[in-house]
Amino acid sequence: MSCGEPHETDCSEVLDHLYEFLDREMPEGDCAKFEVHIDECSPCLDKYGLEQAVKKLVKRCCGHDDVPTDLRSKVMGRIELIRSGEAVPEQSVLEQARADDRSAAAESALAESSAAQAAESTADPSSAGAARAE
Repeated sequence: MSCGEPHETDCSEVLDHLYEFLDREMPEGDCAKFEVHIDECSPCLDKYGLEQAVKKLVKRCCGHDDVPTDLRSKVMGRIELIRSGEAVPEQSVLEQARADDRSAAAESALAESSAAQAAESTADPSSAGAARAE
């Protein structure tokens, strides 16, 4: 995407880092370069406006959901790995979180089952025998 005009900052660079720009997660000097480019380049301005509108819509519709602390820390850890250039595990953060949730649910169910068995074994032996005879 380009307006056909020469720019100090290439359109592809602006578009590759558009979300960092939108989220103000880049150095101030880079933000200033991107602002100049977006002011000069109508296709990039259009893309910026679209992404900004999508971001606002998502925030309005989904901004009230609480994110589990462990998921947030996993996502932030993954971002740091990517930024540092280290190898990133193939399993996505969401897949890992779902696997962790399933594991926690299984552990909880096992604990509940063990507690129920313990309560049953300490119950009145005659009622337990009667229940088994039925």
